Amino acid sequence: MIHVLIERHIADGMLSTYEQLLKTALQQTFVVHGFISGESFYDVKDQTRRTLICKWRSEQDWSRWFHSDDRKSLLNAMKPILVSDEKITVLKN
Repeated sequence: MIHVLIERHIADGMLSTYEQLLKTALQQTFVVHGFISGESFYDVKDQTRRTLICKWRSEQDWSRWFHSDDRKSLLNAMKPILVSDEKITVLKN
């Protein structure tokens, strides 16, 4: 099992748009093979800084989702409201 840490910085005034896009993304991800769970967090000092922590059964499952057309489509919808590219860290214990 792996954990994937996804960090995003949302443009000012775009939090409600991000929340809606995230809701859609999580709904789609829940049915992806190998996805176990996901949680969303925000920085208490700066709510435009968001972090997702997702559990995946394997690195192969995560990679398949990461490179999928569905994820690319979701990210393309999200990119206009991001200040910078998302930062992804894959963690294993």
